[in-house]
Amino acid sequence: MLTLAHILFYAGILGLLCSTGFLVLTLYSVVRFRSQLSREVPDFTPPVSLFKPVHGLEPRLEENLESFFRQDYPHFELIFGARHASDKALAIVAQLQKKYPHVPVTIALSGEPDRPNAKVCSLEKMAPLATADYWIISDSDVHVEPSYIREVIAPFADPTVGMVTCLYRGVPTAGLWSRLEALGMSVEMTAGVVVASTLEGMKFALGPTMAGRRDAIEKTGGMSVLADYCADDYILGNSIAGLGLKVLISQHVIDHIVLNRRFRDSVLHQVRWMKSTRFSRPKGHLGSVLTFAMPFGLLSLLGGLLMHNASAGLAVFAAAFLNRVILSLATGWAVVRDPRSLTWCWLYPLRDLMGFFFWLASYSGTTIVWRNELYRLSYGGKMERVRTI
Repeated sequence: MLTLAHILFYAGILGLLCSTGFLVLTLYSVVRFRSQLSREVPDFTPPVSLFKPVHGLEPRLEENLESFFRQDYPHFELIFGARHASDKALAIVAQLQKKYPHVPVTIALSGEPDRPNAKVCSLEKMAPLATADYWIISDSDVHVEPSYIREVIAPFADPTVGMVTCLYRGVPTAGLWSRLEALGMSVEMTAGVVVASTLEGMKFALGPTMAGRRDAIEKTGGMSVLADYCADDYILGNSIAGLGLKVLISQHVIDHIVLNRRFRDSVLHQVRWMKSTRFSRPKGHLGSVLTFAMPFGLLSLLGGLLMHNASAGLAVFAAAFLNRVILSLATGWAVVRDPRSLTWCWLYPLRDLMGFFFWLASYSGTTIVWRNELYRLSYGGKMERVRTI
């Protein structure tokens, strides 16, 4: 007779088989991705306008911004966007201007946002100030190497390329929660992107870096059409792909600084990202539950204990644990070269389990918290501001 214990045990095994299938697909995708990386960067260096929205002081902000001033590239300009001239981040920009006087810098002030996505409202004011035909939009919480612009722009030597984006490795600032969130960026995000690229090609971009041809971005409707969306990166990349142009992943991997150090802040940020994905890509988000391993390992462990067969339950749990360690090594280390994904691979199974609970939480409602503002999401990815909290 099939008991509840048997159902739990075998359901866990079935789920683990699915996540193992995802692991195999990921390993194949990693090999495919690495084989496609260019060994030589084309000598294509057109003038570039780099957009950098800022909002207040953040951990490592000066170091992050300075990495963009230090670019080994012949012709580029930096356009910083802030709501008000009193923004403390602009004081850091002013200091860096003095240190690097040869780098052209423009400041755009957007005022208080009149539409839900404050970052895009800032980009709307920045775009008319750009003098180049190639744009790079980059977040303030990322750090790059001097070769960044050169490697990101190089694929545009092919006129069929409309957008280039970058994978990233998470860099914790302090504490366990920052470390776990960083692992999720390096491993879970990277795995999802390389698998998506294998299955259907890149049809989206990643927010920390979105590089595009000016004319292609304008054909999609420009920045203004993104201002009502939470996942503006997904919408912009998807729109570029909709024009029949290629969206590619650069060989340049950037450092994404994890700003959240407290448990509550980290949870809110990751649930917000999960909810955004749920409303932007509902079917894919629903199916992503089968990419986790540790929940199914725990399910079989519980079933094994209830069946008085702890060894069987432990065996499945160990398999799930090994599954996640391999995923950490295969994506976090082999793809984005995050040393923490190598030394802390034993910690990633915990992050995988947390990711499952974030996935569950993404179905808990329609609201998210973003910079102390409450927003309501609707299907298609649009959001509306509810109130300040």
